[in-house]
Amino acid sequence: MTFRQRLVLASAAAVAVAIALSSVAVWFFVRDQLRDQVDEQLRERADLLTRLPLSATGGIPNPSLEPGQTVIYFQIVTPGGDVLRAGRGPQLDLPVPPRIGGSEFEDRRIAGTHYRIHNKSLAGGFVLTLAVPMTEVDASLRRLALILLLVTGGGVALAAVLGSGVMTAAAAPVARLTRAVERVTETGDLSLRIEDPSASDDELGRLASGFNGMLGALESSVAAQRRLVADASHELRTPITSIRTNLDVLASGVALEPDDRRRLLDDVRAQLEELTALVNDLVELARDGERDPIPVDVRLDEVVRDAVERAERRARGIRFELHARPSLVRGDAARIGRAVGNLLDNAAKWSPEGSAVEVEVGEGGVTVRDHGPGFAEEDLHRVFDRFYRSTAARSTPGSGLGLAIVRQVAEAHGGRAVAENHPDGGAIVRLELPPVEPGLPPPP
Repeated sequence: MTFRQRLVLASAAAVAVAIALSSVAVWFFVRDQLRDQVDEQLRERADLLTRLPLSATGGIPNPSLEPGQTVIYFQIVTPGGDVLRAGRGPQLDLPVPPRIGGSEFEDRRIAGTHYRIHNKSLAGGFVLTLAVPMTEVDASLRRLALILLLVTGGGVALAAVLGSGVMTAAAAPVARLTRAVERVTETGDLSLRIEDPSASDDELGRLASGFNGMLGALESSVAAQRRLVADASHELRTPITSIRTNLDVLASGVALEPDDRRRLLDDVRAQLEELTALVNDLVELARDGERDPIPVDVRLDEVVRDAVERAERRARGIRFELHARPSLVRGDAARIGRAVGNLLDNAAKWSPEGSAVEVEVGEGGVTVRDHGPGFAEEDLHRVFDRFYRSTAARSTPGSGLGLAIVRQVAEAHGGRAVAENHPDGGAIVRLELPPVEPGLPPPP
């Protein structure tokens, strides 16, 4: 059974229950109203009969009935149990009631006919019993029950027809969503979308919009992964080819001068270091889709101080000038330290030997300035792209991933990375992270 059929069946069942309960309530209400009318008629007749004198024959006269008036049977029972019947009019063997107090009503079947009976106690221990046939009332109730049954059936049928149309229209976005999911599953084409999801702002419309957004995010993610794989393959090909060539020369058995052999080994070692750095950068970039960093308090000034010490050991001939104020951020200290290290390595790579790299730590931010050539104007908007290397950078070591990792870490922490040129020359790169609170005491 389809989802639409279940909805139609559920709506029809709900309508059936509602109409059935309403019909039962109407039937009982009408029955009680008709019974009250009969009871009132019996009370009026009882009052009339009690005002008439007993006849000399031991009976009481039956008041004349108008043409078409309902026949009412009655009898009076003496304290001794004798039945006094009317001298004229229709007769009916009514049951002799027990001793009663006040006035009572009951239903009885006499000779196969349904009667409404009224017993009323009189002075001196007499009991007046009146009975009226309920034939017309029962017939009316049967007709009413048939009408209500037809109304219930018609209402259910109408609800099913209308519900089918309404559910078909309401489930149209779900049907489109189902077809889109099936097409994506069959073809793997993440560019497919549900047509016109903004036509409605209800739950189904938002579901369609959300599904389109999910497909867009998946499409972007898959495209980014494919670009990463393609770029990584291209970048890995050069060092691997160089290593293979050098190893082939070393393994060929050709006699080499000691200096030539040493140069080949140094070249292999340098290529392996470059390959290791590239793999580490790729691993760091692969964390782009992982969950957000676990938020812990991080002393940014201390992280930068440690990164500067490591950079000084790597970059001989470059001095680092650190100006750090206490700064507290929330995030992953290891990833922030990796990003700061990339900033320092990039600045050291472009700094002339003997120059200084200026590092400043403020409230939630790290600014690194070198005294190199700076960025070309056409490269400023792309320096944080993965594997992007300017024309001048292609002859220098590096993978083109360092600044891309800086931007990724910044965005993962809710911050940003900014690159610009200094008016007096050199490049400035800032890592901006949201600060926690100002005014921390200096580190010990």
